[in-house]
Amino acid sequence: MPFSEGAFESTMPAALFSLRGRRALITGAGQGIGLMLARGLGMAGAEVVLNDKEPARLDQAVAMLRREGLAVEGCVFDVTDEKTIAIGLASLGRGEFEVGGGIDILINNAGIHQRAPLELMSTAAWQAVLDVNLTSAFLVTRGVVAGMLQRGSGKIINICSLNSEISRPTIANYAAAKGGLKMLTRAMAVEWGGRNVQTNGIAPGYMRTEMTDVLTVDPVWERLICARTPAGRWGEPRELIGAAVFLASRGADFVNGQIITVDGGLLAAL
Repeated sequence: MPFSEGAFESTMPAALFSLRGRRALITGAGQGIGLMLARGLGMAGAEVVLNDKEPARLDQAVAMLRREGLAVEGCVFDVTDEKTIAIGLASLGRGEFEVGGGIDILINNAGIHQRAPLELMSTAAWQAVLDVNLTSAFLVTRGVVAGMLQRGSGKIINICSLNSEISRPTIANYAAAKGGLKMLTRAMAVEWGGRNVQTNGIAPGYMRTEMTDVLTVDPVWERLICARTPAGRWGEPRELIGAAVFLASRGADFVNGQIITVDGGLLAAL
């Protein structure tokens, strides 16, 4: 069937990638990549809900984005705690019968690192990284997706990693969690794709963030990463915005179960 003029206009780039009228929840958004993605989605027109478990850090992030003219609110909860997740999502509801906080876009970004040689790694360090980097995506998504399924539309974006594909010494817990998150992304895509909820992942390369400070100040690692990456440098968190806006938009309505790697070409190189 040929496009009508109106249908054609609705597929023009400005309409395809606008997030106006959409509400996005981003976990772990008080700083780093989460905060940068919140800024990007807000600039694309979304109303953004920032999550963090630290109230002071969250308040500072919300105030900063509001000063930039963005529509932002905060929601404090621990992404590993089912009870506080439920309370937080309930606080976002706008109607008596609204499910999942009225969230159209969910970005599961919360993550931590606890590095140690695998033979010396404590069970606590193993479990903490799996809880925050993997299980939290299941818990938060489970709380949000019911509303998406009820409305018949939604976008879920999981922040995976290069370590969903490759590893290095001292990060076995992180690699296991991010590898699991890649497959959880695909499982979600299979579960809900037929109900117009798309789930995809973004795998950042080596980005300059608070979490990678320990590496960026090490001259040996600095040289190694720059030599290993065809782009010849570390990435900046703002360079993830394009992929996030794309996956959150109507432009990605037929993109499901994919992991977009944003790494300056590192995985393509020997």
